[in-house]
Amino acid sequence: MAGLTAAALAAVGFLAYQASANVPETLAAPSPKATSTAPAGHAAGHAAGHKDKKHPLTVPADSGTGARVVYALDDRRVWLVDAKGKMIRSFAVMPSSVNPRPGSYKVRSRTGVIKGSDGVPIEHVVLFAMADGGVPVGFSAAQDGSMKSPDPKRKTGGVRMKRADGNAMWAFATVGAKVVVVP
Repeated sequence: MAGLTAAALAAVGFLAYQASANVPETLAAPSPKATSTAPAGHAAGHAAGHKDKKHPLTVPADSGTGARVVYALDDRRVWLVDAKGKMIRSFAVMPSSVNPRPGSYKVRSRTGVIKGSDGVPIEHVVLFAMADGGVPVGFSAAQDGSMKSPDPKRKTGGVRMKRADGNAMWAFATVGAKVVVVP
């Protein structure tokens, strides 16, 4: 009897997690306030290669309008932008060994927890593009919190971020959400 109860509780817990992970944007909790995290070894607020040197955390001007995720390849940075064009969060990422081409994409699918193509357990996977050679590209966070440089010999498409940033991405980038990749 205890085994059946435990199994039932586990099933309900799993279904509750699945439901909370796929809440439509219109029912989701309010977006977090604007925050930023800087990569190790960089001064806070500095993103190498950003076109606006005086305001490195501003959303790139060539990233479109409306609600979107902006991924700047050269800056190794992501911005979450609301429908009014206001940045709600910006953070550093570790690019994958294979990058998508600059352009506009839509979130294709999401996966809560899985093993990455590099063998690292990851969470909050948000797939949005296919790179040359059919390599899927998406955002994710390593469950151990690491943001290691990818092995350049392996074709992987995981753009890694810190777990807190992965949580924000997961809440913001639902299926169909716009993702804009800029150089």
